[in-house]
Parts: sequence; C-alpha cells; structure tokens
Amino acid sequence: MLDRLEELQREALQKVEQASELNDLKDVRVAYLGKKGPITEVLKGMGKLSAEERPKVGQKANEVRDEIKTAIEEKESRMEKEALDKKLKEESIDVTLPGRPVRRGNRHPLTAVVETVEDVFIGMGFSVAEGPEVETDYYNFESLNLPKDHPARDMQDTFFITSDLLLRTQTSPVQTRTMEKHEGQGPVKIICPGKVYRRDEDDATHSHQFMQIEGLMVDKNIRMSDLKGVLETFAKNYFGEDRKIRLRPSFFPFTEPSAEVDISCAICDGEGCRTCKQTGWIEVLGAGMVHPNVLKMGGFDPEVYSGFAFGMGVERLAMLRYGIDDIRHFYTNDMRFLSQFK
Repeated sequence: MLDRLEELQREALQKVEQASELNDLKDVRVAYLGKKGPITEVLKGMGKLSAEERPKVGQKANEVRDEIKTAIEEKESRMEKEALDKKLKEESIDVTLPGRPVRRGNRHPLTAVVETVEDVFIGMGFSVAEGPEVETDYYNFESLNLPKDHPARDMQDTFFITSDLLLRTQTSPVQTRTMEKHEGQGPVKIICPGKVYRRDEDDATHSHQFMQIEGLMVDKNIRMSDLKGVLETFAKNYFGEDRKIRLRPSFFPFTEPSAEVDISCAICDGEGCRTCKQTGWIEVLGAGMVHPNVLKMGGFDPEVYSGFAFGMGVERLAMLRYGIDDIRHFYTNDMRFLSQFK
C-alpha cells in the first residue's frame, strides 16, 4: 500500500505540473483528493492490514494528501497571478485622460413647485403638515361637512378599499387631524401638500392621481380679508409682483362663504388673450372661511374661533408657471421633458 501511495503521489504531482488552466487543477483535485479517489480506495483496504502497518499507511496517506494539496494551491496561486498580470497589461488605462463628466440631475418640476410654495407660506408663519393617503370615510368626507349621500361627493368619486377606507380625494383630512391635535386651542396655521386620488378620466388636464397643497388658518377674529391678504402675498411671490387676484363667489361644502380665486393673466397682463380665454383672468384655486360644522368636528368652538382654508393643484401651478399643456407629462418619466427644469 505504501508503494501504491507513492505512485499516486508521483502521478498527481506530474499532472499538476502539466496543468495549463485552472480547470485542469480542479480536475486533479477531484480525481485524487475526492471521496471516490484512489487515495480513499487505499484507505478503505486498511482493515486487512496488521496493527503495526496501519499507522504507517495512515501517516503516509496524510502526507500524500498534503503534498498534492499544497502543489495544487501553489500552482493555482501562480496561474491566478499570471492571469491577473496579463489582464492588467491588456486592459491598462491612461489615468491622465480626462474623466467622463457626471451629469447633474435636477428636481422633478412638481417637487420644485411644492418646495417653492412651502417657502412662500413658511415665510408667512405657516408650518407644513402631512397625513395618510389611505383615509377613512369620516376624515375624508364627514368631518369636512360631507355626510353620506351628500351630492357634492359625486365630484370627488374615489377609489374605495373597503366600505370605510379609501384613497383620499383631497389633503383636507390633514386639516381635521391637525385641529384635533390642538384640542380646541388656536392658533392653527398649516399647509398640507401631498398626493390625492380621484376616478377621473386621464386627459390633458385630468389625472386619476395628482397633487394638492391645501392651507388652513384658525384663530380668534380671522376674517375674509386675512384670506385675501395671504393669497395675494402668495400670488405675487409665486407668479410675480405684477400679478393681481380676484375672488369670485362659489360653493364648497367645507367653507362658507366660499370663493374661486383667479390671478391676472401674465401673457396679456389682463387685456385678454387665448390663454385666459379673453377674460384677463386665470382660475388658480378655491378658498373660503371654514364652515362652523368643520370647526366643531375639529374640536373648535365656532363662537370663539374662525378660520380660512384654501386648496390648489400643484400640477396646475406648474403648468401655469412653465407653460405646460398636458398634465400627463409629469408622470411619464420622459427625460426629454424632465431635463428642461433646472
């Protein structure tokens, strides 16, 4: 058996020396050191040996294994180094060449608009509040003076998850949640940006998903003139110092009185053109004094507190500011479109 082990050692070392690829060395390893290799077969026959011969054969088998294993590892190391040196020589680069410039990205136009609007209102003392996009029927409708079967709900047809859970149709629920946290004590002065969802047909001016920014101010002695002053300040900061606003009577279930807010057209400076449909004005947002029922459900006494609220679509603000004619551009991830807004 000792002679057989020496023979296997010579064979294996010779094959290791002759190996020209790493796969050849793997084959040698499996053939001689594997569980089904000849060395293992020799060891299986040790039961036939005498007690004096067994230790000698076992020791020799271990020495042979170690010799073959060492030879394979040394040859592998040399071959890997040679392969690496060859690769480095073939793939050498000139580090003195100028690098490829990394293109600087830019904010999405809707993100830019939200941040600009936030800056304007934070400058007026408002804080930014957020809330869940999956809302309960109570916060999305009932707490905003829209009880079940109210006809105004038809204008905000939405996606229901259960009979009570839905994707919010407006960020107004954040206003109610914030009023509840104040436990009937003013002042409350917030804006609420975020995504909202309605079952609208997707076309150039409508989308089933869009963004809103709503605002709320509740305190003692808040008047309609305060609302106009805040919105006028916003319009001049966002659209330009020359812009004027006007309030037209309207209806919203959660405000009374309510108003549609227009800005003077920047294209014709109020003279009338195609953009403003010859009126000189462009509708921007809705607003009004918070309805007493909404104040009550928010935990405030309408005999002591009053407030105003407003809401505007972020996409509409962006379309007016940048002259974009299709709301769908904001959601198609077209780099040709997005790269224009730096």
